Amino acid sequence: MNKIRNFCIIAHIDHGKSTLADRLLEYTKTVEGKDLQAQVLDDMDLERERGITIKSHAIQMEYTLDGEKYILNLIDTPGHVDFSYEVSRSIAACEGALLIVDAAQGIQAQTISNLYMAIDNDLEIIPILNKIDLPTAMPDEVEDQIIELLGVKPEEIIRASGKTGEGVYDILRAIIERIPAPKGDPEAPLQALIFDSVFNSFRGIIAYFKVVNGSIRKGDLVKFFNTGKEYDADEVGVLKLAMSPKNEIQCGDVGYIISGIKTSKEVKVGDTITHVKRPCEKAIEGFEEVKPMVFAGVYPIESEDFEDLRASLEKLQLNDASLTFQPESSVALGFGFRCGFLGLLHMEIIQERLEREFNMDVITTVPNVSYLVHDKKGTIKEVHNPSGLPDQTLIDYIEEPYIRASVITNTAYIGPIMTLCLGKRGILLKQEYISGDRIEITYDMPLAEIVIDFYDKLKSISKGYASFDYHMHDYRESKLVKLDILLNGESVDALSTLTHVDNAVNFGRRMCEKLKELIPRQQFDIAIQAAIGAKIIARETIKAVRKDVTAKCYGGDISRKRKLLEKQKEGKKRMKQVGNVEVPQKAFLAVLKLD
Repeated sequence: MNKIRNFCIIAHIDHGKSTLADRLLEYTKTVEGKDLQAQVLDDMDLERERGITIKSHAIQMEYTLDGEKYILNLIDTPGHVDFSYEVSRSIAACEGALLIVDAAQGIQAQTISNLYMAIDNDLEIIPILNKIDLPTAMPDEVEDQIIELLGVKPEEIIRASGKTGEGVYDILRAIIERIPAPKGDPEAPLQALIFDSVFNSFRGIIAYFKVVNGSIRKGDLVKFFNTGKEYDADEVGVLKLAMSPKNEIQCGDVGYIISGIKTSKEVKVGDTITHVKRPCEKAIEGFEEVKPMVFAGVYPIESEDFEDLRASLEKLQLNDASLTFQPESSVALGFGFRCGFLGLLHMEIIQERLEREFNMDVITTVPNVSYLVHDKKGTIKEVHNPSGLPDQTLIDYIEEPYIRASVITNTAYIGPIMTLCLGKRGILLKQEYISGDRIEITYDMPLAEIVIDFYDKLKSISKGYASFDYHMHDYRESKLVKLDILLNGESVDALSTLTHVDNAVNFGRRMCEKLKELIPRQQFDIAIQAAIGAKIIARETIKAVRKDVTAKCYGGDISRKRKLLEKQKEGKKRMKQVGNVEVPQKAFLAVLKLD
């Protein structure tokens, strides 16, 4: 056990975690020859295309220092705020963390929030200044920021470059010397923490775990603590680039187990594996249930694909435990699922993964958040969907979720950022100068306001130099109204939203204008209306496509033309009664990009 080191890499998005992980794998000769490519651990097509890490990836390396051989278990984690749940699980399986800071960009909001998560779990933190080979690097200034944040000595900060490989040997030495070996009792009953799982169509579900106490052998009869199900450990092993089977995984080590599990409900991330004959007394603590921030309906385009969509979502949930879903139905779209996501990027990624990995074509409705509705009898109901609202006359008041948001930016962009936050009903709490020209602004804001386009706008007005981090704070009473969109007098429930009174008229008008562009013309007039209750606040009309029925009349009496036009009018009237309006998928997504 003294020769094992478990550590993860944490950083803000795009500070060079995956590149540095590549160098560690190369210098420890874990990956050689043709396997050596950029972002070795990012094995999903989406990750490579976008250049971001979506999943945390575990891999084992061996390294010899001063004649002694050590086993290093590395977990590379995502840097985006939407995948912070992946980071929290990785941290639970480690004793130390490499905190990577880009020498050109300095400390950003996500760096700080991931750092606090690691400190809460008592991890040993090794600060690393990355990308020092860049011409724009400011190593001395950024080093001062790290010292201010962590309170470390300047000589404890390692200067490195993932691109050139500078400082990598210093990092490996620091991992072995500074990060403590795992604590645990090899003789105690088996306790292993599941921190991730994947679905393999041939072998069933593969669970990744860290052994906290005891050890696990091939062929052991094990049970999963929370679900109470028992299995044979058909294969156990460690994670190299591919899985490498072993006879035994010992205390403190990280590995995988294959036991022919077919249904995804039986494996829960955060569960404890123990022996059936000699079980441990209690499960390992330290995982909180994930709280989704953004809700959206996901519907199959063909209604008979509903069960396939359910199976696809279950398999995705294995790989991404922060996805939550439950069935729901909509008048316009039929049967589907109400899914909870951690943010908009998370929602986009899940939608793309459904298309690529499972060939599922889906329609996603407008994202919204959950509200607490207090009725006049004094009962409280949680509502995720505007169509679930009780009648307006029964509602006493509605509370909406507020977040505590911190924005770290360059002082040059304070003005536009404050204007943006105030426009989103933000309440300024404080602003602090972190160093020279960097400032942290803290706001309380309604979650519903940042769900749709806040992050994109923040990035564009600050030229990408603002970083944004938030957590749920509380619920507060707000004046909210339900805005319905009517097509020819019929309400389309997939387009209805809950919005603040002040924004309702403007939002309704913009929605109508956008839908007028996107809905194709029919043989009859289509009226698009935005309504609050019975009051219509905006209207647009899509004109009918008309055939020129009087073309064959030339000369003669006007009554001949009139007769033809009257006949056409009758036909249009009849068509309007039986015709229905198809709303294209573009229209549901357009609501997100109203500007």
